[in-house]
Amino acid sequence: MTEWEKAQKGYLYDASYDKEIVDARTRCADLCYEFNNCRPSDMEKQRELLEQILGSMKENPVITAPFYCDYGFNISVGKNFYTNHNVTILDGAKVTFGDDVFIAPNCVFSTAGHAIDSEQRCKGLEIALPITVGDHVWIGTNVSVLPGVTIGSDTIIGAGSVVNKDIPSGVIAAGNPCKVIRKITEADKKKYPVFEDAQ
Repeated sequence: MTEWEKAQKGYLYDASYDKEIVDARTRCADLCYEFNNCRPSDMEKQRELLEQILGSMKENPVITAPFYCDYGFNISVGKNFYTNHNVTILDGAKVTFGDDVFIAPNCVFSTAGHAIDSEQRCKGLEIALPITVGDHVWIGTNVSVLPGVTIGSDTIIGAGSVVNKDIPSGVIAAGNPCKVIRKITEADKKKYPVFEDAQ
């Protein structure tokens, strides 16, 4: 079994010294460098690079530079995917985003964890566990999503949260560690004024 196959099956794997893995990261780093140095107005070139970076991508993605990821091909994004500046995705395992996901600046999605045992850690051994984000999710600024987490659809993660456990659908959750604060209800449609209502 290759080191990459071990990673995808949830075993400790050599993330630091295995040639296949290092080469894949270098390829992705070069593509991210190109993407991050595109003119913001050159949307055609950005789209071409994203098609080379990401594993799969539906229509209307907006990824604002700078953007960083480890491998890229382990990431799939749904339609109308949006990230603001400085989002990092460490995709040693699969990272899957549903449709209409909004991600604020400075967020990190890390499937990667180092070995707890220091001897294993010094050998470059890591673990990778998948991250899944449902549809219609809004993730506030400076959020960290840790290995193995699933965030349900129609959920909001508050700014500054560290998400180390699954979060259900249809809630507002925040904190370190991130916890459910409350359900999102019909009353939330009246939280902010709507111009048409003022006529």
